Amino acid sequence: MTLKAVTTAARSTRRAGHAEAFPPTRDLILDAAERLFAAHGVDGVALRDLAHELGLTAPSLYNHFPSKQALYDAVLDRGLRPIFDLLVEAWHPGAVRSAELRQNANILTSHLATHPHLARLLQRALLDRPGRFHALVSRWLNPLYREGLAVSAETAASAGWEPDEVPHLTLGLFGLMFAYFSYVPALKDFAAWPEEPLSAQSLAVQRRFLEKALFRLLGSRPRTTRRKDKSAAVKRATT
Repeated sequence: MTLKAVTTAARSTRRAGHAEAFPPTRDLILDAAERLFAAHGVDGVALRDLAHELGLTAPSLYNHFPSKQALYDAVLDRGLRPIFDLLVEAWHPGAVRSAELRQNANILTSHLATHPHLARLLQRALLDRPGRFHALVSRWLNPLYREGLAVSAETAASAGWEPDEVPHLTLGLFGLMFAYFSYVPALKDFAAWPEEPLSAQSLAVQRRFLEKALFRLLGSRPRTTRRKDKSAAVKRATT
């Protein structure tokens, strides 16, 4: 190999290492925007303040995102699209399989840990309604809820749920997925909380909890007890 080829390869390696160590500017902007939107709400964040925090000029920021609405939409897209895709891919006819629940719990927990402010951003957006940006949130949450509802409905009967309980079940499942990350700031203040909430150990427990909770809520179970209870109630009512 010639000296020129060696030098070129070394420069390429350094560039690759530099790219891995420092995310692209767009990702840095989205990270900061997600955190600030979660803390202050969309109306409480000015793009010039975000640019100042990132050490950018306002025109540089506008080169990436022409408006606050475009930035907010990009934050939602990055955070919610993988969850929506996971729900679509997770649906399979028939009984829920524990191995798939384990994989999905792992993917979901890892994604929310990577974007730890997303859950609180959504919580704030729902509490701030109706706001100027509520339509953007609804554009994501409505199909996300519908998809979750469809997945829940397919397994609800075999898991012992009545049809009118499925919307409540779906809402509860979303709570299981997002609540832990919504409460991370508060958990840090709980003297009895054993670990840093986003530590590897805490996240491993959260994954294990989520997998067990999902299986107990959606896993198949015998319906004989329910039928016996109904038969006994009917018998008591007629005697």
